[in-house]
Amino acid sequence: MYKSYSMELAGRTLTVDIGRVAAQANGAALMHYGETVVLSTVAASDKPRDGIDFFPLSVDYEEKMYAVGKIPGGFNKREGKASEHAVLTSRVIDRPMRPLFPKDYRNDVTITNTVMSVDPECNPEVVAMIGSSIATSISDIPFDGPISATMVGLVDGELVFNPTSAQKQVSDLALTVASTREKIIMIEAGANELPEEKMLEAIFAAHELNKEVIAFIDTIVAECGKPKHSYTSCVVPEELWDDMVSFITPEAMEEAVFTDVKQVRDENIRQIKDQLAARYEETHPEWVAAIDEAVYKYQKITVRKMILKDHKRPDGRAINEIRPLAAEIDILPRVHGSGMFTRGQTQILTSTTLAPMSSAQKVDGLDETETVKRYMHHYNFPSWSVGETKPSRGPGRREIGHGALAERALVPVLPSVEEFPYAIRTVSETLESNGSTSQASVCASCLSLMAAGVPIKTQVAGISVGLVTGETDDDYLILTDIQGLEDFFGDMDFKVAGTHKGITAIQMDIKIHGLTNQIIREAIARTREARIYIMDEVMAPVISEPRKEVGKYAPKIRQITINPEKIGDVIGKQGKVINKIIEDTGVQIDIDDAGMVAVCGTDAAMIEKAIKTIETIVNDVEPGQIFTGRVVRIMNFGAFVELAPGKDGMVHISKLAKKRVEKVEDVVNVGDEVTVKVLEIDKMGRINLSMKDV
Repeated sequence: MYKSYSMELAGRTLTVDIGRVAAQANGAALMHYGETVVLSTVAASDKPRDGIDFFPLSVDYEEKMYAVGKIPGGFNKREGKASEHAVLTSRVIDRPMRPLFPKDYRNDVTITNTVMSVDPECNPEVVAMIGSSIATSISDIPFDGPISATMVGLVDGELVFNPTSAQKQVSDLALTVASTREKIIMIEAGANELPEEKMLEAIFAAHELNKEVIAFIDTIVAECGKPKHSYTSCVVPEELWDDMVSFITPEAMEEAVFTDVKQVRDENIRQIKDQLAARYEETHPEWVAAIDEAVYKYQKITVRKMILKDHKRPDGRAINEIRPLAAEIDILPRVHGSGMFTRGQTQILTSTTLAPMSSAQKVDGLDETETVKRYMHHYNFPSWSVGETKPSRGPGRREIGHGALAERALVPVLPSVEEFPYAIRTVSETLESNGSTSQASVCASCLSLMAAGVPIKTQVAGISVGLVTGETDDDYLILTDIQGLEDFFGDMDFKVAGTHKGITAIQMDIKIHGLTNQIIREAIARTREARIYIMDEVMAPVISEPRKEVGKYAPKIRQITINPEKIGDVIGKQGKVINKIIEDTGVQIDIDDAGMVAVCGTDAAMIEKAIKTIETIVNDVEPGQIFTGRVVRIMNFGAFVELAPGKDGMVHISKLAKKRVEKVEDVVNVGDEVTVKVLEIDKMGRINLSMKDV
């Protein structure tokens, strides 16, 4: 027998089955929300993994195409590697779960969410987040949960919790908030320039709903929860710590980390490790393996004390001071647009590529409302950007996550397809990294888009703030523009992008058990102050508005609308007509079912020629019109002129010239381009032309 628990959540029933399936996992929950079904499981290894100084947690969100009644594409017809959406969802689940495991836990843990059925009215992502929390909370794995998560939309000015697929299409907000019993532990958001106060209202409302779900989870844990297993604690030996601190004094460690040059700091720490290794190799060889962990802990304590108690940052900046900033455009001469943004030792170069809408990314996932992606932002992080050597294996989860965050930040300011009929790709190359590359890529991408002539509505900038906390909720310090060291040893990485009007994207990562409402409010206020400074003082002096035209190397696109019933005439039998136009002009032509025709090319004259040809095909020819066409056939009595593929007219020999013509070939030959005037369309639909009346 299994146990089943239900509650009403945002107008729909959430049901959790415990003990029904997956009995050999450490914890499992079969989640039902409407007709959405997700199996959440967690498993842990018996022993810690040797030789590591981190918690080896893996979170997987597995999309099964059968969940929406689809057979996967490709030759083997089975699910391949995780989609970008699945990777991003895995990251969103990971971020609030990870801080709640013991800091010294080194056993491998895998959380898996298998999406088995999808109801468009009930989002499987939020179900997976709640399911992960339940499965882990009832398991024997040490975990200081539970957590809950809520999605929030904004439709017609009203907050909507766990919005349906239709509501998400018209929502001005896509917010996900995860909470513990008392505090908010994760925020992820995209928004259409939402004012800060409205964003805060949505965040706090989601937190209140999360508390209700956690109370529901508590009842499940009380009845089904297993005792937590003991584990081998991986802590620095006390004797090693005492000796290290006496040998490397706090003053010496402070001097080692107190620099604004990452390479200098790294070298200082390397020397300290070498000194310790030399000290222990003979006397305490068992300590050598723990040196990295011990020095990491020592650095962390030192940096946090400097910041929290002394209000000193490692690079000497004030608490609300941004690192030196610089912006440039047109770094790359042949690309369609480029922008570079530098913040201290973080530097991003972004290029923009424009293409016809046929180059938009096709999306084949569980959300059947999203089939095409017009704007793509890709982020690359080579190892040399941090002075390391590592072979490139393509984008990992980090790269996908950072790219999606910057993409989300910029989508709200992009022009519509009707205004700007292009597919747009921006690629951010990390040239140097020392904290907050994702937000630097927002700034660089904005510069690049404006330089490319993309008519974005307004500028967007991003900034990250950090946090160092003390013993109480009131003992904390918020840091503007955190660098790598402050990210590593601090408690929070709170990234916010937006315009002068409001927020377009948020991503909050923390290492502690949650944030108070006051900290969140102050952090968002600090990011607004910083991003407005960046836009007004750094970006605007370089380029204040988008260029009026796309660059000379970018394709030019013109759009016209035709009667949908005429689409077949433009395409022709087996595509002969449209292929002939493409062959003659060298352009690319896209036609949608509504009759929207986009003609793309680099030669403006050829684009115009193709447009005129299409208009000739779809419009009725009328007497008096002037056309330029090509002679395609000669008879004794006249010449046939192609006005457009599939549409010919005849110039009688008497209409070839103002003087008498003895032989047609005396005036024109096949292949000649001629200008003609339409005299009449006879009862049989034949077009009679004249050259002498032009």
